Amino acid sequence: MIENFDDLRKFDSASMFQVLLDFPQQIKEAIEIARNCEIYYNIDILPTKFLILGMGGSAIGGDLLRSFCKQMPGANHLQIFINRNYEIPNYIDESWYVVASSYSGGTEETISAYNLAKSRTKNILAITSGGKLEELARKDGYPVINIPSGFMPRCALGYSFFTLLLFLIRINATKNNISKIILNNIETTIELLINKSKIYSENTNRNLSFSIAKQIKGKIPVIYSSENTLDVVNLRWRGQIQENSKNLAFGGLLPEMNHNEINSWIEPSLLINHFVFILLRDKDENPQISKRFKAIKQIFSDMGNVVIELQSDADSLLERIFDLIYLGDWVSYWLALLNGQDPTPIPLISKMKDILSKS
Repeated sequence: MIENFDDLRKFDSASMFQVLLDFPQQIKEAIEIARNCEIYYNIDILPTKFLILGMGGSAIGGDLLRSFCKQMPGANHLQIFINRNYEIPNYIDESWYVVASSYSGGTEETISAYNLAKSRTKNILAITSGGKLEELARKDGYPVINIPSGFMPRCALGYSFFTLLLFLIRINATKNNISKIILNNIETTIELLINKSKIYSENTNRNLSFSIAKQIKGKIPVIYSSENTLDVVNLRWRGQIQENSKNLAFGGLLPEMNHNEINSWIEPSLLINHFVFILLRDKDENPQISKRFKAIKQIFSDMGNVVIELQSDADSLLERIFDLIYLGDWVSYWLALLNGQDPTPIPLISKMKDILSKS
């Protein structure tokens, strides 16, 4: 049994524990919201090009959509770009569909980009829990997918991703019979996460998320994955550890890091042992990538550093993506508590916003 398990949860003032536990239910709710909301669009334009406006926790749903569709036959013809900026690319025109995603509805970069987008195309959708974005979209006559309020944006990934995925299905952006396959994969993903929620929340030695958090405690995790499969899962792990755990975290992608970053693990020599390496693997990764993972694992192990290798054994790509994301979310939660930190507040982000508001 894990010692002081319940004592650790005293740091969790806003009960992120329950939010994580309820994540499978959040996905179910997101599906129902997306199925029942009113969506209208230009049926004369084949929907293939999408620009998703967002920042932080709201943008990562778009990142996941891009990564997932890129690897799915029947959806890999779609061009999906994420816009993390006040402006939008010059090439956006009536042939593009723009989705403005802001959980709070008040993200200034997203609102600025939205105001520019509506002069370029009438194919616009807003995903938000309210705020100025909803007000503007309804005033301008664009459809709005309303998602529940009360979450930190990073805790609303189920709403931000699955509403987007259902949106693509509802406007017939996917080809062949892929929509039916995706809907089935969503159901199996929910079942998988329900089972994992029981393990990651329990006070037993089989709780992998807590075990990993203990190995990270006091160190800086560096997360590596393939650029072609788990790039966004890598990004999610880093972001959750940074925000929830208040812990430095970095990462890189194979094969690019093999051509530059790998050579940096020499100096400063006195700091090298302060890092722990997390390798996120996928069973469908390129065979050459598998060889490269084996090589860097040997290099890092020979340095005397802890190397944690993780891979989901689930069947579908959607299951494997969310299997690893869910594990990372729990790891960041337990690491926050081990660090003596409340996982919900974001003090330095709040301080930065305060400074900006006065400038």
